[in-house]
Amino acid sequence: MADLFSVDEPEKTPPGRPLADRLRPRNLGEVVGQEHLTGPDGALTRLIGSGSLGSMIFWGPPGTGKT
Repeated sequence: MADLFSVDEPEKTPPGRPLADRLRPRNLGEVVGQEHLTGPDGALTRLIGSGSLGSMIFWGPPGTGKT
């Protein structure tokens, strides 16, 4: 599992960009946790690889990164 606080190479971001924009994962490899969904054999990884990714509804409390 990736370390939440490790950064391979800091991205150069404009200083005015919101923190959420700067820290948001840009691919499944940057997602921390949820290996059963985002790992090499995870459900999301398989759906994306098959090309049949449809609509999904993520549920959880506010502030948990469902977007």
